[in-house]
Amino acid sequence: MPTVITINDISGATPFDIYICDNPITTCVYSETITTFPADIEIPTILSNQLSYNLKVIDNNGCTSIKILTV
Repeated sequence: MPTVITINDISGATPFDIYICDNPITTCVYSETITTFPADIEIPTILSNQLSYNLKVIDNNGCTSIKILTV
């Protein structure tokens, strides 16, 4: 069963490009572009065996934020 994370809110300018990265960041996989919340994001299969992830968000102004998520 895939791991799914829910994003309830993000600060910045929509739309938001969402990437899931390993920890430490060596591989990032584009997930999707979101404009509304909440948004459910599925962890890509290539990263499914990780104990923690980096959620990388790039807003419409090109601002990047990264948050560490643990399972």
